Formats: sequence, C-alpha cells, structure tokens
Amino acid sequence: MHFDHYGGEAARLAADLVNLTEPPRPEHLEPLLIEHGIAHPALTAAQAETIWTWSRRLATCFGRQDLEGRCQAVNTLLADASSSPRISLHDGRPHLHYSSIGADPSAHIRSVTAAGLAYVVCSADPERLGRCARRDCGLAFVDTSRNGRRAYCSVRCANNDAVARHRERRAGDAPASTARTSRRT
Repeated sequence: MHFDHYGGEAARLAADLVNLTEPPRPEHLEPLLIEHGIAHPALTAAQAETIWTWSRRLATCFGRQDLEGRCQAVNTLLADASSSPRISLHDGRPHLHYSSIGADPSAHIRSVTAAGLAYVVCSADPERLGRCARRDCGLAFVDTSRNGRRAYCSVRCANNDAVARHRERRAGDAPASTARTSRRT
C-alpha cells in the first residue's frame, strides 16, 4: 500500500506518538520527527508536553471500533488542530500543507497527524489503524500490508504470540499424554 508524506507517513507518526510510554523530552522527539519527515523538528519543553498530551488523544483513533466512532474521533482532532489545507510549491511541486506558514512546530505536528489519520480513514481503510493483537502489547500501528489484515505491531509480536499459543496447546495436552504414558508402564 502506497502512502504519501501527508497521508500514511503522518498516520505512522501518529502511531509512534501514541506508542510513547512517558512524556518525551524535546531531544528524544527530534529523531522521531525527522524520521517521519517533519521539516522543523526542534521543540521546546512546552511544545514537547503539548505533543505528549496530543498523543494521548490520538490513541482513541487506533484499534477496533465502529466507523462512526472512529470518524467522530478523527473529526474532533481535525477541528482541534485547526487544520486548514493549502497548496504549497516550496519544493517546486504542488502538494498540500496542513498548517499555516510559520506555525508553531507542535501545531504543525497536530495538524499533520490529524490529517494523516483522516487520510487513512478516507483513502485507505479505517481498520488499518490497528492495535497489536498480542495480549501484553497493544501498540498502535498503521497497517500497510497489501491485504490490510495485519494483526500485530511487528513480526516479533506475531512470532511471540504464535509461540505462546503453541505452548498453551501443548500444556493443555500434557495431562492426557502423561496419562497415556503411565498406562503403558
């Protein structure tokens, strides 16, 4: 599945922000923002706190839910981000920007992530905003697989879950196999 910068890449940034486990320091956010193509990734401590609070709100858009509820959650984020799309030519090609020129970096991140989630809901499939199915994980992810049926945040979680299910099945078989063995002796 192909995503443009302001679509899927912004949704992936939203997932990564949701997966933060504690309020980040600006220097810890900067590499993440650069990785996702944010042009001005340097934040103040107050802006990093704003992004932490925003990330907790983004979390409501991931995981299984009815379409109306997901759309309402994304619309609330779009309204609160005051997203106003406009066409920019700063790199010579027309493309959309979702925040005003010179916007505070945290305002830009809020606008971009809200628009990215809206893009996935409207242009891909709302179910692609997932949560890991492994019992003790629950990380948010954007499903970019071809068939859109991804259930885990990573191959590691998928493998760990498969091993755990296998062990549970074997543990369930253990008493029966022990009984058979004891009859033979």
